[in-house]
Amino acid sequence: MKIYIIGIGMDGRKTLTEEARAAIKNADVLIGAERMLEPFSDLKKERFMSWKSDEISEYLKNKSLATAAILMSGDCGFYSGAEMLITSLSDHETKIISGISSPQYFCAKIRKPWQNMKFVSLHGADGNIVRNVCRNEYCFFLLGGDITPADICQRLIKYGRENITVYIGENLGYGNEKICSGIASDFTDIKCEKLCVMVTENPHCERYTPLGIDDKEFIRGNVPMTKSEIRTLVISKLNIGKNDVCWDIGCGTGSVSVEMALQCYNGRVYAVDKNEEAVELTRQNAYKFGCDNIEIISAAAPEILSDLPAPDKVFIGGSCGKIREILNVIYEKNSKAEIVITAVSLETLNESVTAFSAFGIDSPEIVQLAVTRTKKIGNHTMLSAENPIFIIKGVKY
Repeated sequence: MKIYIIGIGMDGRKTLTEEARAAIKNADVLIGAERMLEPFSDLKKERFMSWKSDEISEYLKNKSLATAAILMSGDCGFYSGAEMLITSLSDHETKIISGISSPQYFCAKIRKPWQNMKFVSLHGADGNIVRNVCRNEYCFFLLGGDITPADICQRLIKYGRENITVYIGENLGYGNEKICSGIASDFTDIKCEKLCVMVTENPHCERYTPLGIDDKEFIRGNVPMTKSEIRTLVISKLNIGKNDVCWDIGCGTGSVSVEMALQCYNGRVYAVDKNEEAVELTRQNAYKFGCDNIEIISAAAPEILSDLPAPDKVFIGGSCGKIREILNVIYEKNSKAEIVITAVSLETLNESVTAFSAFGIDSPEIVQLAVTRTKKIGNHTMLSAENPIFIIKGVKY
């Protein structure tokens, strides 16, 4: 049996390619969800209504047909079930026929180029909405799950991005198609259909990933903050990837949490502190820097850590003398996690080295950094030394 997996575009007729049209016409059976099959109800063909790969595979296993056409919305290469289908149908000859995707169709409607867009699917996912909008001039959000355009606009406003331009498209390709545009604050109460997409435009997007953000850029209070030069070295030692899960234990003002979040823009940062002022400052700084990929937890470590997802990278800036207990939870969740600890006292340095040794890391990397800044006094520029800091990194190989 030859099986065609066909992207039928927006409405299944008007945006259908000629190759797809011919394959559908010649197929012995049409397979797909009800919305996919409906445009072809006039064709007198056998049909099987399902979008689940296992059901489709089981159905075809018991059929003696020459050809079958499995219909999928948009294009088979854009957040499609085609990948899973190909695996399920490995015993058959399959051919993918591409269709017109929702980004192609919608961007043509709003006259915007899409080659440099950041594509984000919010089907059952959070998607780090604000962080993506801050990083990219254009973002395309594929909706249809629980998150609506109104939800996105409300979150943008919450993080101080109410003037971001947005374009919303509903029921693309159908008779009741609707497209509207404005700024985020215009659409906080908009009601949209499930078949919906959204584009954001941010001409003032970040042109680079900040590192070692100036201390004065952070909202400050009465809790300690990891200073810019120390923060730069900590982040560089952690080698944070874009999809990583990071923990910031003893987050203080949230300066490290923010810099982690800027690096793992597709990932997540869990900022933990038992001090309520620290929690609030971290929240304010997350809002200021557009980091909706920071989850802030008001609790003591290590007790709360067991409830968090396994970390890839961990920074311990405050431990209340429980470094060994914290490491125990980290290594139970991920034995290969990379961990950086900062210490301002010899006692904390010794505690960190001893704790790493207990988990088989006998030679952690240790760097001592002494930062001296300048300040103007009258006509003279004087040196002003900061307290030396020990940076201890442990990795299991």
